[in-house]
Amino acid sequence: MPENYKKTKRRVPVATIVCAAFAVIVLGISAILMMETEISPAKIIYGALGIYLFFLLWVAVISIIRNRMTKGNLADIKTSVFGTISFGFVQSLHMPVLICDEKGKIIWYNEILLAGYKSHGVLCGKYIDAICNATIEAIIQKGEEGMEVSFLPDSGIADEQNDIVFCARSYQSSSKNKIYYTIIFEDVTEIKNLNQRLMNEDPIIAYAMIDNLDELTQYVQELYSDTTRDVENILRRSMEKVGGIVRNYGHNKFLLVFEAEHLATFEKDRFSVLDEVREIRVGATALPVTLSMGIAKIKGSLYEKERATQSALDMALQRGGDQVVVKSPGKFDFYGGKTKTVQKQDKVRARVIANELLALISSADNVIVMGHKYPDFDAFASCIAILRLAKFCGVKAFIVCDKTTKALAPCFRKISGNPEYENVFVDKTEAQDLIRSGTLAVVVDVNNIDYCEAPDVVNTVSDIVVIDHHRKTAEFKIQPKISYIEPSASSASELLCEFLEQIIPLKTLPKIEADFLLAGIFLDTKNFTHNTGTRTFSSAMYLRGEGANPLDAKAFFNMELEDFRSEASFETNVTIHKASIALAVNRNEDNPPIARVNASRAADRLLNVSGVKASFALCRIGDSVHISARSQGKINVQLILEKLGGGGHFDSAGAQVKNTTITGAEKLLYSAIDEYFVENHYVI
Repeated sequence: MPENYKKTKRRVPVATIVCAAFAVIVLGISAILMMETEISPAKIIYGALGIYLFFLLWVAVISIIRNRMTKGNLADIKTSVFGTISFGFVQSLHMPVLICDEKGKIIWYNEILLAGYKSHGVLCGKYIDAICNATIEAIIQKGEEGMEVSFLPDSGIADEQNDIVFCARSYQSSSKNKIYYTIIFEDVTEIKNLNQRLMNEDPIIAYAMIDNLDELTQYVQELYSDTTRDVENILRRSMEKVGGIVRNYGHNKFLLVFEAEHLATFEKDRFSVLDEVREIRVGATALPVTLSMGIAKIKGSLYEKERATQSALDMALQRGGDQVVVKSPGKFDFYGGKTKTVQKQDKVRARVIANELLALISSADNVIVMGHKYPDFDAFASCIAILRLAKFCGVKAFIVCDKTTKALAPCFRKISGNPEYENVFVDKTEAQDLIRSGTLAVVVDVNNIDYCEAPDVVNTVSDIVVIDHHRKTAEFKIQPKISYIEPSASSASELLCEFLEQIIPLKTLPKIEADFLLAGIFLDTKNFTHNTGTRTFSSAMYLRGEGANPLDAKAFFNMELEDFRSEASFETNVTIHKASIALAVNRNEDNPPIARVNASRAADRLLNVSGVKASFALCRIGDSVHISARSQGKINVQLILEKLGGGGHFDSAGAQVKNTTITGAEKLLYSAIDEYFVENHYVI
């Protein structure tokens, strides 16, 4: 209970007793007078009561006056003492302070702002955004957390040489129903500079690896160490310029450490070290030595940086090598990738992956297989190959595929009525019902989960396997159990042929499945004319031995008259850009899905035009514009279409541009081509 309340409670009975005693005295005196005089008793009583009431009124008035005088003195004391202290504190504060209204109009500022920061003008009446590079709304939004600001050169406070950075914090108060804000400016220049210095000196870890040294030196092993030493010397010269270090921790692997501030320099010259390494030749071979590098531009412990750096190097290798991948939070930046990949000669890694895949399938409850959206023969044949491996392991497998896809109509006609393929093909909805705790999802011919046939199914399953021959374009949301991405391979069918050859007994692959796989290789190699190597022909020989017939495989490519006309529509609208790039456009606003296949065929045929070094074919399907690209081998169409969110190979790539028109997609493509020419200093 408050002390004042207790004091008041004590005063009330004392005043009452005094008044009562005074009344008794008055009544006593009145009684004596009444006995000695002739005054009536009524008059005496009325007089006593009047005196009593007057006394009560006098006590009440005195109490009110005393309370008001006490309260008034306390308010004055508070105003004078606390007001003087607060005002003196703000005035003597070493930081600039100002007070403004809710619109940012300055009504007061302290002496340090006036003198300490070269103020030579009247600030009252100005708005806060006229003296610093922030509005009152922005400062208020940050509140006590504060935001970085600087005084403007023409504000009357700072001059052009003033590079001081402040942290502005706002504090709200009110007076007479008006809102005011006190803004305190804290000088954080030294802290900011120190933080920048720490960021600049933060160590960057990089891994570098020679991509194709084993292939280049397989017949001249004595040149192995010479080539490694030449690459190390190039890296060492690059690091010496920035005070970094290089360590060789393997026959063709290097560790690089340098300060973060120099990374911008390397990015600016687009890692010219790649070009220097590419000048190295081994023996009499005409193939260049290429280097892949992974760099992590992240904060964290050395362990976290090392893991991110290894991830970046894996990305570079899975994209075909001859490039640098810089991993930042939430994204990758790519540099290089100017040469075609060299196909690996040995099958050691293929054998290791095949055994791992066999173990995963054998331990799974069931297997769900799928390729990319709008599947082609390569994706379909690869799914069939996984189905065959699952049958060999005795595990039930299902293929997620749209059976209405017109491009696959010849395949479904071929297996129609075959009991071995009944109840094998399911749609996206049915696939969800097949998911179990031990389900294994195998994705073939695509490495971006968003582009596969049923992304929701893959993201639901915990065990994933990815097998692809396209360059990797994105990191996996869920780390796969196996990620076998081999850009040097001609097709996914080639990779699966190597698995089948090593796992299942010879002469046990059905002829129809061998024909499918051969058709997949035909498709991606353009009848063995593009991106082929010794392993490609080895896979074809295996299929031939299993009963594949080239004529039967080629029969899958026969088209109907309607498709022939759709394909011809591309050729009626062809333009030449930069004297060496052909663009064919199908301007129909609504094309069937088969137009995507027709676009790729049109891009292939355009390479037969004299002087054309790269070709692009565009068509609109649904709400997306599909782009197919082909190259003679001098222009990297993969790098061009990556700018539009696509990908693929050096000489064969594709992209989908959503929510745009054909004209809009054309403009984006022209811009990407021009940007590629500038970045790579390409001369027509």
